[in-house]
Amino acid sequence: MKVVSLFSGCGGLDLGFVQAGHEIIWANDIDPDAVQTYKINIGSHIIEGDLKDIPSSEIPHGDIVIGGFPCQGFSMANRFRVIDDERNSLYREFYRVIKDKQPRYFVAENVKGILSLGKGEVIKQIVQDFESAGYRVKYQLFNLADYGVPQTRQRVIILGVRNDLTQDISFPSPGYSKTAKDNMKPWVTIGEVLKDIPEPSDDCPIYNHVYSEYKVTNRNFTGHRLTDSQKPSPTILARGNGGGGVVVIQHPKNHRRMSIRETAIVQTFPMDFIFTGSKTSCYRQIGNAVPPLFASLLAKNIR
Repeated sequence: MKVVSLFSGCGGLDLGFVQAGHEIIWANDIDPDAVQTYKINIGSHIIEGDLKDIPSSEIPHGDIVIGGFPCQGFSMANRFRVIDDERNSLYREFYRVIKDKQPRYFVAENVKGILSLGKGEVIKQIVQDFESAGYRVKYQLFNLADYGVPQTRQRVIILGVRNDLTQDISFPSPGYSKTAKDNMKPWVTIGEVLKDIPEPSDDCPIYNHVYSEYKVTNRNFTGHRLTDSQKPSPTILARGNGGGGVVVIQHPKNHRRMSIRETAIVQTFPMDFIFTGSKTSCYRQIGNAVPPLFASLLAKNIR
């Protein structure tokens, strides 16, 4: 099916849909580095710019609209006026495109915290908004380690099916578990996926294999915890810790931070996927992305 992608970033969600056989016909993001990364790896159909400045008439009709709308402001949103809250303008733009273009389906990705905002009233209002636009809506919290991603990344997927379509769509079923119970495979560990990656060096042929030199201190808070090579990675982050830059998870040997390429591997990007921009920008692009492996499972279910 033909896919329109909003808040595309470097293209993790889009790549999964391409891998599942769909065609991305239009994409958009405001970050120039992410747009350049997207163009190099996926295609030139991405438009750089603020979605608020792009009228619906300039966006093509697609069978599916996908994207992860940022949720800044939801924590302070009036529970009865989510759409009208100016702080939630990016959510409003996603809603606007769905309402105006009326795709068959939409897929929205968001952080776990969206479920608890306003004691659950925010997600309830979001569902009501999309239902009023003509969709049957459901959502689910996923731990991506249960789907083969070597990372305990928890994300919410909101799925909409236009009311005139009779066939429903199910979420993908997990194939992995922490204890490998019920004939499932064990979680994929960070040590397993990085075991054959050599140390970064000037003559190393692996692209983007450079790392943050931010000191490893092994204190018990975000970005300073020991990484256990026998477990999936902690969530790959796109944010800083208040001191600037991006918090980069420690390598499973805990002697340095992971390289850009290593974080991309943990996010299930292929080795030939090239990231552009500064180190901080590349880390942020990767941390903001949906792992393509999980995205492809979503996309195959829709197909």
